[in-house]
Amino acid sequence: MSMDEIAARGLVLLGCGKMGSAMLEGWLKRGLPARSVWVSDPKPSDWLLAQGVHVNEALPARPAIVLIAVKPQMMGAALPQLAALGGGGTLFLTVAAGTTIATYEAVLGAATPLIRAMPNTPAAIGRGITAICGNAHASGADLDLAEMLLSAVGQVVRLEGEQQMDAVTAVSGSGPAYVFHLIEALAAAGAAEGLPAGLAMQLAKATVAGAGALAEATAEGPDQLRVNVTSPGGTTAAALAVLMDEGRGFPALLKEAVHAAAERGRELGR
Repeated sequence: MSMDEIAARGLVLLGCGKMGSAMLEGWLKRGLPARSVWVSDPKPSDWLLAQGVHVNEALPARPAIVLIAVKPQMMGAALPQLAALGGGGTLFLTVAAGTTIATYEAVLGAATPLIRAMPNTPAAIGRGITAICGNAHASGADLDLAEMLLSAVGQVVRLEGEQQMDAVTAVSGSGPAYVFHLIEALAAAGAAEGLPAGLAMQLAKATVAGAGALAEATAEGPDQLRVNVTSPGGTTAAALAVLMDEGRGFPALLKEAVHAAAERGRELGR
């Protein structure tokens, strides 16, 4: 399905918060006509109202795609209003965390083509990464369409199956929060060594952002990049002796943190 067909049949966006707005902005920039988009949102922003899309109007009878971007706690109230569009004529794509494919199929019908996606918050600046997987009725063409739409906010990867989604949520979905906390902690540590708080935060933000960009831009792996910075017996080596400690360092701590997030995801999906 091409962008032209989506434009002809219509795209429905259920929920237009930060993630929905980022995706909508990307689609409009890529040429999707504003009048081909129907948005349902209880509290539409001024930005949304200025885009020229249909906001909280009657939905088209047979849209090409419905994208669900509401918060999980709103799903129980939001999903039943889409039940009439289930059954096979419309592709459903969901970026809502925690809600399983089986939950959607119970409301929309088992024959509904459905793709579950897990994006992350850097999508707000077009630097996200989204993992996708489909149900038994989602075709290769459906996955291609989902990838095209989601690529408007960053990279897209395909999973072997839904069983990998909780791990993805724990690594990349929740992962930005881990990095933000690293920035907080690094700045606080700099301040503890005598730097003004503002300067310590500036150094921490630029260092984490620059290191991440370098890791993505170079062919060298992060292990080699780490070695490149580490002179034997030097300052970096002294710090890494603490951070790489098997008992209390990053490896054990992050493994425990990611496992906790994945387990919580499994609990929420039951």
